[in-house]
Amino acid sequence: MVTLLLDQTRLEVVLSPIERVSTFHRDNLRIEREHITKVQLTDDAWTWLRGVPGPGTYIPGILAAGTWKAAGTTDFVLIRKRRPSVVIDLDGDEQYQRLILTTRHGLALTQALHLEVSDEPADVEEIATGSVPVQKPRQRPVIRPRPA
Repeated sequence: MVTLLLDQTRLEVVLSPIERVSTFHRDNLRIEREHITKVQLTDDAWTWLRGVPGPGTYIPGILAAGTWKAAGTTDFVLIRKRRPSVVIDLDGDEQYQRLILTTRHGLALTQALHLEVSDEPADVEEIATGSVPVQKPRQRPVIRPRPA
């Protein structure tokens, strides 16, 4: 899974050597924070794919990695199996209109984007857990049948 680093000006998607090979990217992705318009969490990132890989790696249901091109749009995709993912819509970025990434830190990313962060890049999970208290999910009330 990718590592997401965030500072005051940009989001950096840190790719491992294997991810670099499968996505055909030599460097990490650096996205200006001002270009991020929307962040959505999803359990099925495969439904967000549009277009065809070019260049990229595609093994249906297992791996989608690289640049995905459709009519007038270009997305960066790194999806592994059916794991939690994040969809980041961009506006004004030179290269991509959307990032679709498998990561278990999607909630931390959304929280960290709302915070003032330091000049030094830091992992989004560390930013979110150190500054924002995580709310516990509400418990559903237990409904019990009435005695007859």
